[in-house]
Amino acid sequence: MSKVKWSSLGLSVVVVIALVIWMATGEIKVANTKAPAQQDAAKKELTRVQVTTLNTQLYEPGLLLQGQLEPWSAVTVSARVAGTVETIKAHLGDSVKTGEILLTLSEDGRRAGVKRWQARAKKLEADLAAARKLHARNLASQSEILDVESELAAARAELKSSQLAVSHLRPRAPFEGVINRKHVDAGSLVQVSTALYDLVRTDRIKARGQVPQQSVAQVVPGQKVRVRLLDGDVLEGMVTFVASAANPETRSFAVEIAIENPEQKRIAGGSANLRIALADVQATFISPAYLILGDDGRPGVKYVDEQNKVVFRTVTLLSVSTEGTWVTGLPDEIRLITRGSGFVSEGDQVKPVDASEERG
Repeated sequence: MSKVKWSSLGLSVVVVIALVIWMATGEIKVANTKAPAQQDAAKKELTRVQVTTLNTQLYEPGLLLQGQLEPWSAVTVSARVAGTVETIKAHLGDSVKTGEILLTLSEDGRRAGVKRWQARAKKLEADLAAARKLHARNLASQSEILDVESELAAARAELKSSQLAVSHLRPRAPFEGVINRKHVDAGSLVQVSTALYDLVRTDRIKARGQVPQQSVAQVVPGQKVRVRLLDGDVLEGMVTFVASAANPETRSFAVEIAIENPEQKRIAGGSANLRIALADVQATFISPAYLILGDDGRPGVKYVDEQNKVVFRTVTLLSVSTEGTWVTGLPDEIRLITRGSGFVSEGDQVKPVDASEERG
């Protein structure tokens, strides 16, 4: 073998020997194809959220309506006979009792007519008695008796009519109330149906309102009503009527409410806010600032459960005011997230901190 070939062979042998020695004694470094293990979840820092513990309470929800106030009773007292007003006994603004005389009209011979028909009826009664005796002795026919009975019935009818006309000379109050308007004065000539007085009853007031069709099932006669007047005063009332059919134009149901007004406040004809008390429910009182819209657009709140996980629950609004909101749909006790809800999602593990501790 030539000298050059032996030289190349010797160099190769030396390289192989050196490689074997390096592999046996040196550190072998192998690339790791797997990602480094994630930090243990227990060691990961949890998001801090501020919470406040809230409990449900017994709450009386209410249905709010706008109502129109009217007198409990209102009537126009009219003349039932023609005549001249002789005396005025009730004046504008007077309180009158049931059956009290309001004014007197001229008699115009009506009392004389009563006496005349009384005499006529008395005579016919005597004639009838005599005719029956004669008939018993076969001296009078049955038709003669019937003629006298017919005349007596007519006379009695005329007597009753004349007596009624006399009673109408003194119009009386049909119920206890206040004279709200006087249409005549002494000396006025009136005809049948001429208006004399407007009488109203205001110790009790009637309120009328409209209940939306989606809420009418919750309203029944007998429910209590709180009536807030425009001047801030509050009166108590009760539902007395709920319509069985809706107004075809508004699709709402008429409701009437009786309101006690012992002080006879001058409120008839005005308007008021009506709050119809509904059945008591367990509800939670929260600030409207903590309400969040869910994916379906319904309002809800975020709170922390026993495992310190975030829960989102939709709620039903019962009432909303500047002071707060009453809602249903939440557990009896929750830890409501009052700060940091925007940084956590439902199901997240968090570190809740009580609001009272942070304030302290």
